[in-house]
Amino acid sequence: MTNKVQIIFALFFIIGCANQTQESEMKPPKTKKIPVTFINHGDTRIDNYHWLRDDTRKSEEVLQHLRAENQYVDSWFQNQDKNFKDEIMQEFLSRLPENETSFPRDNFGIKYFTKSFSDKQLSLYYKNEGDKEKLILDPNIKFKTQDYYQVSRFNPSPSNKIAVFAEDNNGRRKYISKFLNLDSNQLLEDELKLTSGNMIWSGDSKSIYYLKKDPVTLISNKLYRHFLGTPQSSDELIYEELDNEFNLGISKTSSNEFLVLNIEKTNSNEIRLLQLNSPEKNELTIFLKRQDDHLYQVDHSNNIFYIRTNLNSPNYRIMQTENLSISSINETMEVIPHDQSIYIQDFLLTSSFIILEVRKNGLPAISQLEKKSSLSKDIKFPDTSYYVSLASSDYVNYDEDEFHYYYSSPNRPPAIYHANATSNTSLKVWQKQVNNFDESDYVVERIFNEVRDGTMVPSTLIYKSNSSLDRPILFYGYGSYGINTEARFRESILPLLNKGFIFVYLNIRGGSEMGKEWYEQGRMLNKMNSFYDFNDSVKAILDKGYGDRDNVFAQGGSAGGLLMGAIVNLEPELYKGIISGVPFVDVLTTMSDESIPLTTFEYDEWGNPSNYEEYMYMKKYSPYDNIDYMNYPSVLITSSLFDSQVQYFEPAKYAPKLREYSTSGNPILFKINLIGGHGGKSGRINSFEETAMEYNFILNLID
Repeated sequence: MTNKVQIIFALFFIIGCANQTQESEMKPPKTKKIPVTFINHGDTRIDNYHWLRDDTRKSEEVLQHLRAENQYVDSWFQNQDKNFKDEIMQEFLSRLPENETSFPRDNFGIKYFTKSFSDKQLSLYYKNEGDKEKLILDPNIKFKTQDYYQVSRFNPSPSNKIAVFAEDNNGRRKYISKFLNLDSNQLLEDELKLTSGNMIWSGDSKSIYYLKKDPVTLISNKLYRHFLGTPQSSDELIYEELDNEFNLGISKTSSNEFLVLNIEKTNSNEIRLLQLNSPEKNELTIFLKRQDDHLYQVDHSNNIFYIRTNLNSPNYRIMQTENLSISSINETMEVIPHDQSIYIQDFLLTSSFIILEVRKNGLPAISQLEKKSSLSKDIKFPDTSYYVSLASSDYVNYDEDEFHYYYSSPNRPPAIYHANATSNTSLKVWQKQVNNFDESDYVVERIFNEVRDGTMVPSTLIYKSNSSLDRPILFYGYGSYGINTEARFRESILPLLNKGFIFVYLNIRGGSEMGKEWYEQGRMLNKMNSFYDFNDSVKAILDKGYGDRDNVFAQGGSAGGLLMGAIVNLEPELYKGIISGVPFVDVLTTMSDESIPLTTFEYDEWGNPSNYEEYMYMKKYSPYDNIDYMNYPSVLITSSLFDSQVQYFEPAKYAPKLREYSTSGNPILFKINLIGGHGGKSGRINSFEETAMEYNFILNLID
């Protein structure tokens, strides 16, 4: 009898524990508090969750907490009445073609391209050999043996004998550059660690130039030359940047004669040139010395250097010179003058034309300027809102004045066009395949919204046709670094549109959609404009009859995640739900710590906290520092442990603090990949999974 009682008691104990575990999983993890005090300029801030920062990413206590956050997210979804994730995944997969070939790149007579397959995570690399295609690299092989793998910057040599590519094994963007024999498909012994991923070949294909990152800050600060067959330890250091506010980038000119070393911070840069066809020389020539508030770009063709400069011309102008080095922009000849209404973003060179990528009234455009006559012709596009950009100089036929450009709109999948500047004609030569999609099923509108200071902010809306506009609405924005929120095709939003959502692209200040001044009005001591623009535009669009006021959602990632944190601190009850991806939310703490990757490089974007005025302004909007007792909406926060751009501990701290102060009882979910980087997990299908989870979250919130 005693044994039976013991057994029954044990069973009750086990069941009780199981129920307790299930109950605890339904609640957010309890996050302990260890107050850490920060004092700047006499201002005191207390961070109770600073202990979640672990630069080694190996602390078992921290990892256990992150696993508990993931458990809570999983249990929340499991306890919802509906699971939309599988349905969304099926919709994503139904649109994939069985296989799809990219537009080929011609590299000194050999064409290279990738192929995507519906059942594979990563694209495969090919080249053409005569009339046959040859598989040269399949990243999926290595991806099968590890949780994260990404290949980028695949770059064949001028001889087409060797290709270099960069691989990332955890998402940290500490690239390892490897070399592939294109005849045997075997890897060489050469291996370059901690690179930026970008490589420039010498003209004789015997050496390569690359950038190395600082192991702590991850800023690219050293330029090296590597000779094939030698160890990395013997590589020659060509240049080292000692000012940690500057980051290095490399490219080559259209003529293939020069390597371009760009030394840049937010509002200043300096270009140095190296002759690629003189393998015995490693000498850099300063084209034009850096100075504050001057950004410029250089290209070279037919013995002439063309310069895009914003000195005394905020929307940029184009100059030219035959000199390899100049002491002042005044030594050059103006080719295209500054225009207050036209923002020059980029340019390409052909024999008779300068091809310009510009913005007019917030929309991108391509202008073809004839060098001799200075007459300009614009390419015409069929949509009221769209995205267009020039393809690289690899796709230019210089002598025939031919080039390529990319085009898409919210309801038109991406396409590549071959253009002839002389005849002003364009021919579509490639388009992304999207199964089970009809562009005529969707309506696209572009409208301007007046915000509190009288500024008119553009936006683009897309929604399914033939139904009421009183429906759930999702707003998307970014508004930082001068990066534009383009009205391009987003296959990922189709499941929401098909369920009746309106999707809105907001072009808030901080981007460059309306020119350089648009950016200036949304950075540094003008940053609050970005947040006001977003909330004011949301309310203006609702006032115009678009969307259901009870089902308003917003989404942004990285600096767009900062945007999400700021807008809900300002007006939390405006929104039903927020998707905040890899959010940069602890602005003051991060910008005060030079050891955190990329911090010093961004002083001119956000401000330097050692400056009192800049510190106090950042404190006005820093999302983590402005959390208060308010009715916050439901929030889904995502991150990855090895994110190099926004460190995982920012969103890890943000989630428990938001829960602590929220008076609404709405769920605050934090999902973190324990492997992966700024873009989440690697692999196309994995990416679909993450998006399906985000939209499952939104759909479960709708009344």
